[in-house]
Amino acid sequence: MADYNKVGLLAMRNNRILLCRKNRGTSRLILPGGCFEADETAEACLQRELLEELGPVKLTHAEYIGTYRDKAAGAADKVVQIELYRGDLVGEPAPHSEIAELIWFGPDDDRSQLSPSIVNRILPDLIRRGILKWTESS
Repeated sequence: MADYNKVGLLAMRNNRILLCRKNRGTSRLILPGGCFEADETAEACLQRELLEELGPVKLTHAEYIGTYRDKAAGAADKVVQIELYRGDLVGEPAPHSEIAELIWFGPDDDRSQLSPSIVNRILPDLIRRGILKWTESS
């Protein structure tokens, strides 16, 4: 059983993925997205969270990628489950609400900055499936 059930977005540009750094809780990079509210669909949750975190952007072409579980960023004794969607953002994302910084993270950037779920589960799966054109050791 997961302690946190979230939906996340895989937004890609020029072989880089959009990641966020919160202004509290953890310094690790996480995916844009967040926790479900009662009776909320994954796409509704994702659109709401993107508006809160990235400003007036719109998600288009949302496609389910997979569900991943691992240690939660900033709470090693907790488990996070992330329903990951790939999609396009219309508009230019900017940090809002609890987001301190947005980073377009690339294959040669320092993976020690990433949350456990991204580095342990999500990246290896996306690379193996050819969704990301990175290598395991980049």
